[in-house]
Amino acid sequence: MTFHTWLLFAATAFVLSAMPGPNMMHVMSTSIRYGVPRSVGVMAGCMLAIVLVVSASLAGMAGVLAASPRLFAVLRVIGAAYLVFLGVRVWRARDGAGDDGVDMATLPPVAMRDLFRDGFLTGISNPKLLLFAAAFLPQFVNPAAARMPQYIILVVTFAAVEVFWYGIYAGGGRVLSAWLRTPVVRRVFSIVTGLVFMGFGAMLLLTRM
Repeated sequence: MTFHTWLLFAATAFVLSAMPGPNMMHVMSTSIRYGVPRSVGVMAGCMLAIVLVVSASLAGMAGVLAASPRLFAVLRVIGAAYLVFLGVRVWRARDGAGDDGVDMATLPPVAMRDLFRDGFLTGISNPKLLLFAAAFLPQFVNPAAARMPQYIILVVTFAAVEVFWYGIYAGGGRVLSAWLRTPVVRRVFSIVTGLVFMGFGAMLLLTRM
């Protein structure tokens, strides 16, 4: 894996993780209701789910990628198409009301173990994580080089990016929540984010690993 490949992965993961999906919204709502210290339980649960799914996916794809370079190329195209799809979907949703919000009345008891469990279940059941791990991450693995160091780099990088955004969503939960509910700001945010995703998809398709 070259530095350019890693940088592209880190930048793409940074933008993808910034999107207010189920994990981020759950962390934010828990922070609003119980405070940042309690939201750490949710963060830990979500992070465990992410590491498990990503690690299992990378480990399972190793033999397949080594045996079939053509499949590697197909997955590369799928990963790029997935990014473009996300960009188009975000762009088209610019005029709609966000439905990623979490009903704080349904949050579990404040016990840390319950928050951890709820975060884990939220993360492990996220279909976008499964698709991201199976079709996107393998694009950044060079099948001609040792894979384990590459897996470690990808997992650690993705985990670090997720933790960074968990902290942002938890620490600025109230402000960010109100900001994203403003129609004009949400529209601009959706347009810019959609373009960024489509741009990363094009870069991934054109970049040689």
